[in-house]
Amino acid sequence: MCLTGVDYFSTLGYQPAIAALAAGLLSPIATLVLIVVTLCGALPVYRQVAKESPHGEGSIAMLERLLPWWGGKLLVLVLLGFAATDFMITITLSAADATAHIVENPFVPDGWESLEVPITLLLVALLGAVFLKGFRGAISIAVVLVGAFLVLNAVVILVSMGEVAAHPVLLRDWLTAVTTAHGSPLAAVAVALLVFPRLALGLSGFETGVAVMPQIRGRHGDTEARPTGRIRGARRLLTAAALTMSAFLLGSSAVTTLLIPQAEFQPGGDANGRALAYLAHGLLGEGFGTVYDITTVLILWFAGASAMAGLLNLVPRYLPRYGMAPAWAAATRPLVIVFTAIAFAITVAFQADVDAQSGAYATGVLVLITSASIAVALSARRRRRPRSAVGFALIAGVFLATTAVNVVERPDGVKIAALFILGIVTVSVLSRVPRSFQLRARSVVFDDRALAFIRHDADHHGAVRVVPKEPGAGTAAEFADKLRNERRFNGIPRAAQVVFLQVHVGDSSEFEEDLIVRGEEHAGHRVLSVRAASVPNAIAAVLLAIRDETGVVPDVYFEWSEGNPASNMLRFLVFGTGEIAPVTREVLRRAEPLRRCRPDVHVG
Repeated sequence: MCLTGVDYFSTLGYQPAIAALAAGLLSPIATLVLIVVTLCGALPVYRQVAKESPHGEGSIAMLERLLPWWGGKLLVLVLLGFAATDFMITITLSAADATAHIVENPFVPDGWESLEVPITLLLVALLGAVFLKGFRGAISIAVVLVGAFLVLNAVVILVSMGEVAAHPVLLRDWLTAVTTAHGSPLAAVAVALLVFPRLALGLSGFETGVAVMPQIRGRHGDTEARPTGRIRGARRLLTAAALTMSAFLLGSSAVTTLLIPQAEFQPGGDANGRALAYLAHGLLGEGFGTVYDITTVLILWFAGASAMAGLLNLVPRYLPRYGMAPAWAAATRPLVIVFTAIAFAITVAFQADVDAQSGAYATGVLVLITSASIAVALSARRRRRPRSAVGFALIAGVFLATTAVNVVERPDGVKIAALFILGIVTVSVLSRVPRSFQLRARSVVFDDRALAFIRHDADHHGAVRVVPKEPGAGTAAEFADKLRNERRFNGIPRAAQVVFLQVHVGDSSEFEEDLIVRGEEHAGHRVLSVRAASVPNAIAAVLLAIRDETGVVPDVYFEWSEGNPASNMLRFLVFGTGEIAPVTREVLRRAEPLRRCRPDVHVG
């Protein structure tokens, strides 16, 4: 829970101030709305995500499975853009708020207020340096930091409640001000509902909660397919974190609203971005306040570490597997440098302003929660559970409306996400095109019958001649016609044995795959049958596997494809078909640099 909490609970460093700035005197009521949405909306959704995605993949993986082919891939790229927004703004906003706690501390020399951007950049650079060196022991550090942070916050909130109890006039004045401004309790609740989207930062821990599932100990009897104990533990984690955060959010919002003048929450005010720190210094002394500041700075900095770890886990999980990232994207250090540079740019663009970045942060959080709600609703519908489907659909509708309001009111978030999406899609396309000529098969396995076919030709004829053929009706006339054409146009001797190869195209949006080659007989002809995402890449992989299995370099025989070369190339990139012969030859050339070891491609 503490590993989740460095992201989730650390928002207490700035959430009360942002809530007061957004909702004013209605901050406690708006926070109560946030708690209801947390416990009745986000928590049930992510408890279901934990059940259906128990290996830490999260809601993005659920949508990928529910929406196959290119539609699912494009949706994942878009969601990765919003996830990148969420995690990157977590890094920059947390560092900016840590800076605010540093420069506002009374023991810090005068003039540091003008150094907010350089200090924030230094914190981001230190974060990058830690990951470049290697990041271990995160759970132990998280337990210490989160434990200390929650204890200090509990002390501040309890002391503040004692101050409110000692001065009941504070509560009466607040009730009078709310009634005067809004006329009735219902009107106040209505206004609180309208400002709720600005408080969405308080929902930030759920995606992280399912991401840490692989760290949860299961129970005896758990299997990889059915980790029942791990799922139960993850659900307890999510519930405990949500209840803990709800209590702290409501308490912090109430005491900061009642005890801090509204003017202090405004930009330039002493409570801006640090409401609980303001109370810690004012009610418990500068010494305690400084300890609170130090702890807050550390947990906010470590929240950036949690976000960086999330990015390093998320990007290599999807883009390299889709063939939509350069080869170096699977390595940690180059990605750390890229993410650190992006964090620098965001910090400078927003001038390390916490309030200015909150809209982008809320957008990323809300889009991910909305996508999770949609995923579990679709999953419930597919599993024919109408009541669950309707319930999750209603939750999805609430989050969808909240996201729309947030985007309209604070478009910065969607603009930043759009830049991330554009960058991800651009890099994906630029990477997928050249990587499409890679071998792409992680492994090639022949069944016993297929092995018997290729070993017979290698042992008895000293050659393996492969004739690719499009899957068809499988009639004797069809195979005879194909073989006659290949013997005629490619000069295959009449007495020479050939084996046909049929590639059944599956999901062409997939990139890496494991190929299983099965031996079959159709109308008296021997056939190697394989299912793959791309025909030429699969043919090349099977040919090299035949060479490795038999020790004989095979020959492959094609006919030229009909049609425009440009359209054939586009068909290859999108559908895995098109101009088969030259692409197969190019894949072989790149996979095997030694000419004598490379299968010969004959085209007639």
